[in-house]
Amino acid sequence: MKLLQSLTSPYARKVRIAILEKGISGRIVIEAANPAGAEAETVREANPLGKVPCLIRDDGTGLYDSPVICEYLDSLSQSPMLIPASGEARWTVLRIQALADGIMDAAVSARMETLRKDGEKSADMIAHWRGGIVRGLAQLAREPHLSSGFNLAHISTVAALGYLYFRHADLTQSSMPKALAEWWDNAQSRPSVRDTAPPV
Repeated sequence: MKLLQSLTSPYARKVRIAILEKGISGRIVIEAANPAGAEAETVREANPLGKVPCLIRDDGTGLYDSPVICEYLDSLSQSPMLIPASGEARWTVLRIQALADGIMDAAVSARMETLRKDGEKSADMIAHWRGGIVRGLAQLAREPHLSSGFNLAHISTVAALGYLYFRHADLTQSSMPKALAEWWDNAQSRPSVRDTAPPV
């Protein structure tokens, strides 16, 4: 299998952490692919949306986006399980994944808006997305998943917080709840987190 990905994509980082946590890195070739660069056609052939990450399975089928890829990876081995099979625990993990992914969506959108030319940027939209990030962080800090374990809820939280520290450092300084910041600091010692950090 092959994973098309970008080292700066929080969604791709989530998938790379899942691969390491599942212990299946030997089964997957990780390949840099810029959807807007020289690899654009390769990305579009695997994913008609032209986005990464995209997992190309051995039969050539492309899987996208990160929630689907992570669920597929989780199906490849029984231990450790990143997504509980059933019950309230399953819905909690999937709900927190959606919350963390939503924070990433807002953070990426805000980042892209700030890169627009002067006169084309929308301060209202940037404020809207940043407001969603702040509310999302407050909710993450209230979630029970921080207390123990390391499943897809934790992985998604790492990906979201990592992107904020990478691209929105001012928000991490002004709006990161203390409990979440402490959890983040502790998570840095985990090999899968340390080994997937975006380039400085």
